[in-house]
Amino acid sequence: MYTPQMGFVKLQIAGNNILAGMKNTKDGIELMIITSKARTDKAMNTLKGIILGILADNQITQEEIDELELWVSLHKMEFLRHPFNELLRIIEDMLNGSIEPDELKDIYWLCQKYESDNYYYSALTTDLQELQGYCHGILADGVINATELNDLNNWIEKHEHLNGHFPYDELKSILLSITKDGIYTKEERDTLELFFTSFIDLQNQSIINQDYTQGISYFCSSEPNIIFDGKSFCLTGEFTTGKKSIIKQKIVSKGGRVVTNISNLTDYLVVGDSGNKAWAFACYGRKVEQAIALRKSGAKLTLVHELDFLDYI
Repeated sequence: MYTPQMGFVKLQIAGNNILAGMKNTKDGIELMIITSKARTDKAMNTLKGIILGILADNQITQEEIDELELWVSLHKMEFLRHPFNELLRIIEDMLNGSIEPDELKDIYWLCQKYESDNYYYSALTTDLQELQGYCHGILADGVINATELNDLNNWIEKHEHLNGHFPYDELKSILLSITKDGIYTKEERDTLELFFTSFIDLQNQSIINQDYTQGISYFCSSEPNIIFDGKSFCLTGEFTTGKKSIIKQKIVSKGGRVVTNISNLTDYLVVGDSGNKAWAFACYGRKVEQAIALRKSGAKLTLVHELDFLDYI
């Protein structure tokens, strides 16, 4: 059954195969040299996140160890130079025995020690890569328990500078909805797990094996900062508080412009609250899916729920 995954493992394997083939060409060798630091730094950020996710509930399962071993096998080509090749050997030695939480904490500490002021990626990109690895580590054993949920929520609250970026906004919105009543239900857990699989890929394919119906409001920004002057707005869905023509007039009156199609130049997609609960997670409409795909690729596009939008106007 299809699941909306980014194909992290398949893409990484394909990338490693391409790099292996490029080693035999002059251009390929030059490209590998140029991109070596970027690939290494990204691998380090992902590793840090995976370790945080594994440690979130203070339990280490075989499934989590399997995901860590997969990370090692996928990133051997990135860790060819000092000091990263030594780090890789330390991790491999650790995997050959029984892993203790303190050992993982030592690996995380070593990753931090290797960071420097001339880090390839910006702090923002670094934290987003760590967040992706963090979610990967949390879901590695097939379930997100309440302890892991609280740990992730604390991480989200400490990284507000990631506002406006995928998947930070979406996670923040989902976590806000889950934690507001203090009760963590199976349906909420299923929704969170399914969202994780939209940007990570696991060896354990049985974790998410079905589709769940969920309101689109989960995937709109929980605290949108809407600027009208000079910004472009696209509308989708049925609006329960008025006709689209009225919404468009209000946008224009505040200095914004309305566009009919989604692109990487679109600033906001306003989603009407039609009350239709039949929207499945992976099938909530053409424009919404386009907007989420653009956010995944780094576009600064915000999904805004109709009710939040009306608060601004």
